[in-house]
Amino acid sequence: MASIESLLALMKRGTDSALLRYSLAAEMCKQNDLAGALPHAQSAVQMQPDFSAAWKLLGKILAESGDTATAAEAYSKGIEVATARGDKQAVKEMQVFLKRLQRTT
Repeated sequence: MASIESLLALMKRGTDSALLRYSLAAEMCKQNDLAGALPHAQSAVQMQPDFSAAWKLLGKILAESGDTATAAEAYSKGIEVATARGDKQAVKEMQVFLKRLQRTT
């Protein structure tokens, strides 16, 4: 796995992409830096709206940050995207996460 520093260095050199932003968000999330991860996850879905894994990560970050309403929106959009792409596993996972959120609210 690439370190956060090396991923940020790639971004500063102009190698910005949805995958790079997703990777940054995922690494920051692993280190419990949800505030740092959030803008990168948001950028990933803006750059590539059909990136179902990025939607799933965005939902997770939002849910863990306590923003359950926005997390539910992200999961719903992610389910829509994953369904359109035929990504059945991502659909199932996000449906489970969405149901868990709905039970807690």
